[in-house]
Amino acid sequence: MDPDPAATARAIVLRQLTASAKSRQQLTRKLLEREIPEDVVEAVLDRFEEVRLVDDADFAETWVRSRFAGRKLARSALQRELQEKGIAEDTAAAALEQVSDVDEDAAARILVGRKLKVPVPDDRAEREKVTRRLVAMLARKGYSPSMGFRIVNESIAAVTDAENPET
Repeated sequence: MDPDPAATARAIVLRQLTASAKSRQQLTRKLLEREIPEDVVEAVLDRFEEVRLVDDADFAETWVRSRFAGRKLARSALQRELQEKGIAEDTAAAALEQVSDVDEDAAARILVGRKLKVPVPDDRAEREKVTRRLVAMLARKGYSPSMGFRIVNESIAAVTDAENPET
């Protein structure tokens, strides 16, 4: 075993934080994988929290902003990801407040708009297939089925109306 496990732990944490921000639980897992004693892990991470190099609230806010902007994930998907990273429920809820219902709706519309092929098929079976695929894509991003069907149907209607303007 290393003669100074605290120094080893500090080096591991600094290396991990250099690559990207991490939650306390992610760092704890990494240190325990490297067989750092639990008491040393706690002491080192407490010190990193004191100097604000490890801050779960800041991590959660940054994670939500980044993943919502980049991947257009729904709040439910972001909540799951934060939970997997060991973020406390109240901390995650505070971070998720950044994403409003309006933001989520707009993001879903953008996702559908990117995938919706124009012209929309006239055949009912083909149109239903397109609808199911788009709703499934939204579901993979964490959007509820009811929201998915509403957004997809509204988007298809808008495209159809644009294709066939009434004269």
